[in-house]
Amino acid sequence: MRVRKTWRGAQPDPCVDGALNALFLPMWCKVGFSPFIPFRGDSLKYFLDNIARIGTINYVPSKQDILLARKATKGVIEHQIMIKGVPFMFIDVGGQRSQRQKWFQCFEGITSILFLASASEFDQVLMEDRKTNRLVESCNIFETIINNRSFASVSIILFLNKMDLLQEKVAAVDLGHYFPEFQGDPRSLDDVKRFLCDLFDSRRRERAKPLFHHFTTAIDTENIKHVFQDVKDTILHDNLRSLMLQ
Repeated sequence: MRVRKTWRGAQPDPCVDGALNALFLPMWCKVGFSPFIPFRGDSLKYFLDNIARIGTINYVPSKQDILLARKATKGVIEHQIMIKGVPFMFIDVGGQRSQRQKWFQCFEGITSILFLASASEFDQVLMEDRKTNRLVESCNIFETIINNRSFASVSIILFLNKMDLLQEKVAAVDLGHYFPEFQGDPRSLDDVKRFLCDLFDSRRRERAKPLFHHFTTAIDTENIKHVFQDVKDTILHDNLRSLMLQ
């Protein structure tokens, strides 16, 4: 409330700041995080943990605040960027069910598909129906894309994202409760990562075609720099090979 008023030219109100802290802090300390797990956004815990700092009169968003204040992609958004002097055109499509009918109109002429799945959402459900497991939904979408004949010559790179949240969750939540086929140690991050990777890999029918994958933390800028260097090399290698075969 205070930040919005400041953007509109009004002065921050210390009374409002204090009232927000007085309202949210006791509730957060008492209720905690667990009741919201099935439906929460990824940033909920972070912002509520930092509500005292955010509620101060001189609050200025940090880089981490900005990265976590993400907005879900709706529609189709194009990003043209340079990576090490090489131009790349990224086409970002919304993942919600209502957005998927727009996907295939954007796929003509693409050279690679970067498929992002939230590795930490194995215990969460979709906002659309409150029943379907989010990770199962991601696997189903991935299966549709990777087995589509239109993408037979397209490199597909799987990003298992939000590893920071997965590491926290593995310490408290048993993956086997949601995926009974998991036979590893539920407290072992390596076992969980291996299972998640195999879960997606098992959905592809063309076994001769390689599947590239990366474990990522999107809000870790150094991690993303290294990952995109690898992705750039993969894409350029595949494009060069395609040209040589023509």
